Amino acid sequence: MQFMDDSLLPENQDPLVIQVAPYAPSFFPRDSDDIPLTMAEQVQKAVDCYNAGATLLHVHVREPDTGKGSKRLEMFNEMLDRLRTAVPGMILQVGGSISFAPKDEGEAAKWLSDDTRHMLAELNPKPDQVTIAINTNQMNVMELITDEDAAGTSMGEPDYRHAYTEMYYESGPGFVKEHLKRLVGAGIQPHFMIGSIKDLETVERIVRQGQYMGPYVLNWVSIGGGHDGPNPRNLMEFINRVPQNAVLTVEGLMRHVYPLCTMGIAMGLHVRVGQEDNLYGRRGERATSVQQIEKMVKISNELWRPVATAEQAREIYKIGTFYSSIDETLEKNGWLPNRKSAAAAQRQAA
Repeated sequence: MQFMDDSLLPENQDPLVIQVAPYAPSFFPRDSDDIPLTMAEQVQKAVDCYNAGATLLHVHVREPDTGKGSKRLEMFNEMLDRLRTAVPGMILQVGGSISFAPKDEGEAAKWLSDDTRHMLAELNPKPDQVTIAINTNQMNVMELITDEDAAGTSMGEPDYRHAYTEMYYESGPGFVKEHLKRLVGAGIQPHFMIGSIKDLETVERIVRQGQYMGPYVLNWVSIGGGHDGPNPRNLMEFINRVPQNAVLTVEGLMRHVYPLCTMGIAMGLHVRVGQEDNLYGRRGERATSVQQIEKMVKISNELWRPVATAEQAREIYKIGTFYSSIDETLEKNGWLPNRKSAAAAQRQAA
């Protein structure tokens, strides 16, 4: 991405799209008063977040009888159906992990099988997006979550601390190729969750090989433990490597969310907040998902950058847009075209 002399002026930036992840699959309802449990509560939380200024909802679903993250696709179908009525303008983004929370006491936190994750392309009604991680990586969120911030939550308990320290996700080449094929075939936009330059490079190779032809919409997932840490130098290097026309959102962990998102807002990027990533406001004080959204709205308004409407968010994210060739995908996203051999170039010229 490039910054010209006038790039930091808010009138030259897109309105701010605020993603919210209020359902917190990595926590239990006992960890926060702001984690909704029943289906009705989960839908109402979406309404509250939308009214506060969020235009993209990161969707997970809870089992109301146990409070654990649901792995049942029928629960997601019901949730999506209700959300389409309650918040019709909101971009609905299903988390591609489905749920990585431990199923039972002491079990490891892990993602589900490839076959189960592929079934996200069959959700009905279909979401606007499904998130997709690139490459198999460690996901040790405990590197950045301090003892103080973990205290009073399940992540402060030995069994769960160990589970999240040792967590990793599998997203190898075969899975990624097939998953992208199924999502695009269903008209669902893949939302790339990228935590480092190596994964950014893999996406470019995927595009150049024709495995994905559509807009490049992604999050910089700076959660440490196998991903970039919350270092501004990491953010700037990541921005330098993202193609010009990509739609980039800043995602942090716990109280790092606020300074990172403030930098993102100032630079014309987009932001993500919510209980899945962060339970806190200032040190030692809890903050709800709505309060975190309100903080982003306030910061953006202080910089005279408007917050996107639902219609603007869909336009910025290019929801429903796909491309017909590798060359078009490269051009639309701002990458240089694939290099052609000298012989091929001569034949074309002739």
